[in-house]
Amino acid sequence: MTGFVGRRGTRLSRRLLAAAVLLCASLTLAACGDVSRFQVAAHSPANPAKPARTVAQTPAAEREHERILASYGGAYDDPHLEALINKTVERLVAASERPDLTYKVTILNSGAVNAFALPTGQLYVTRGLIALANDTSELSSVLSHEMAHVLAKHAAIREDQARQAALVTRVVTDMGTDPDLTALALAKSKLTMASFSRAQEFEADGIGVGISARAHFDPYGAARFLTAMERNASLKAGKASLDPRSQDFLSSHPATPERVQNAQANARQYTSPEGGERDREAYLAAIDNIVYGEDPSEGFVRGRRFLHPKLGFTFQAPEAFTLDNTAQAVIGVREGGSQAMRFDVVRVPAEQKLSEYLNSGWMENVDRASTEELTINGFPAASAIAHGDQWQFRVYALRFGSDVYRFIFATRQKTTESERNARETISSFRRLTLEEIQAARPLRIKVITVQPGDTVESLSHRMAGVDRPADRFRVLNGLDARAQVKVRERVKIVVD
Repeated sequence: MTGFVGRRGTRLSRRLLAAAVLLCASLTLAACGDVSRFQVAAHSPANPAKPARTVAQTPAAEREHERILASYGGAYDDPHLEALINKTVERLVAASERPDLTYKVTILNSGAVNAFALPTGQLYVTRGLIALANDTSELSSVLSHEMAHVLAKHAAIREDQARQAALVTRVVTDMGTDPDLTALALAKSKLTMASFSRAQEFEADGIGVGISARAHFDPYGAARFLTAMERNASLKAGKASLDPRSQDFLSSHPATPERVQNAQANARQYTSPEGGERDREAYLAAIDNIVYGEDPSEGFVRGRRFLHPKLGFTFQAPEAFTLDNTAQAVIGVREGGSQAMRFDVVRVPAEQKLSEYLNSGWMENVDRASTEELTINGFPAASAIAHGDQWQFRVYALRFGSDVYRFIFATRQKTTESERNARETISSFRRLTLEEIQAARPLRIKVITVQPGDTVESLSHRMAGVDRPADRFRVLNGLDARAQVKVRERVKIVVD
């Protein structure tokens, strides 16, 4: 799992690596921001899917289950969708080589496109993956693929690898505070794990396609969905996320052209005259109105704005910044990587002055003479400057109710622009109005019928809250660059 707290090693895009290092590793953070307080802990209870079969859970598996729920936003409660998934799993289990094994599926409340399995038979699939699929055969290809990892004991081997990686993490952390050494050691351990799992994917594909075909699902669903995931990932190119919740299926299940071709070759072995079921209409009916993207109740990004309806605040990042709402913090990076910002929540005793907190030792090289008490939009605040070897930092702490929020701005070179960006961002922090809170609804998938005169372009104009709407519409509906919609066809759009 990637992270953004303390000195943990992370798998980051090159564009964001500098921001991660400068905002975490190059500062000595004795007490990092507990963003889970407004990211994970605030989730309302939701019951995971309840299949007809039950999985015997060990204490270790229960702990891993709870960790997964915390990392991926909890379980997503949708009885209609759960019923379709459980029915699909029952068919797949009956068609597998081990119909005596039991599986339990949990839908995760995450917009990421991901799925994975525990050795116990606990399967996880995100609502983001469910929204991307276009029929039950595509979803069955994912579920059967994860079942195959359990059947082939890949999941158990991967769990052992994860335990070894955790041990490496502890050892390296105890070695010292050199972030480069830490990142290098962790990268080596993760590379070993990635290469190991990559070699297993073809085996899992072959087993999974066979299970789906014997369950009378269209065996070409796997190839179609692998292609859809590749196209979906290309839309995110240049926007790599730091958040473990946003890591997609391709991060651990690489979909190379060779793998797509292999899935097609596997499917040809099972093609019959009558073909397999796609079950498109029932599937689209089940996903109609599913939440799409981020869950606004836990804070979300819209353009350069971050809004948290439940806690009632918002702020806006500077121009040319891209915001990323991670499990530990809201991270902003300027185009080119010369400036970055981090926003999180920290525990500060009510009796402690914010200026005292800024000089309390959680950050090195603070210029005490630069510390000043402020009032920002009626909220008590304090500011200070810190110096690093290659980066300059402007830090703000702001008290909002019983919480203290922290803004850390980093720049390679202090300029009039960098100072203005910091001031404008902190000055934009304010309470949300009641109208804004009520209007902060989640984006949802809406299934509509194509009418005469409708085109990809006209339908994409009805999409809300997404970038590149025409490309997004095509990916969501499995349409290539030249395909057109057909009258009376059912398609997905994103609405608010």
